[in-house]
Amino acid sequence: MPLWRSWCAHLQKSYGMKPEYADGATPLDPDEAAGLKLTHVATMKELNIFEQQNIQQAAAWAFGGREKDMLNQQYIRQLHKRMFGHVWKWAGEYRTSNKNIGVAREMIGIELRQLCDDVAYWIAQATFPPDEIAARLHHRLVAIHPFSNGNGRHARLMADVLLERKLNRPRFSWGGVGLVASGDMRSAYIRALQAADCGDYAPLMQFVRS
Repeated sequence: MPLWRSWCAHLQKSYGMKPEYADGATPLDPDEAAGLKLTHVATMKELNIFEQQNIQQAAAWAFGGREKDMLNQQYIRQLHKRMFGHVWKWAGEYRTSNKNIGVAREMIGIELRQLCDDVAYWIAQATFPPDEIAARLHHRLVAIHPFSNGNGRHARLMADVLLERKLNRPRFSWGGVGLVASGDMRSAYIRALQAADCGDYAPLMQFVRS
């Protein structure tokens, strides 16, 4: 049994505990959890540290690259793989199961293609201000939820890369704190996304520059 599974089973059997996920986070199913590459990871805290190190390497690649065309599925998947590929075997691969959030798994490619086309149109036609284009990209990516996990972090980095490299705007501040763990800022972030679900982007626009 992979260590991640045995750790989860140990917590539940010995202490009646399950791995804790932040508010709004998507729990992994057993097959996805078994995709953990780092067999020495024993706690969520350690997992978060290794994931963050991987994400920092991906950000250096994304902001330092020359490629201007990031509005395609190949780039979307490549970015996710670079963010989580040292930690998870399924990094960069679309999820194969349906979740409590996101479109049906068979619709992921269709929805991402439509999103890329929409964002390219918004930019070409100046449909929205640059910040709003990036915020809408972020919201739609989270709503589609293409991957088994890491969708929020991936969508935030995608928005920042679009801002800096294509829209000539500074990156978002995202509340000035990390949004992985539960807390007031993450709660505000989730509420802003929920408002955007209903067509009200004002809270999200305020949050991303807070």
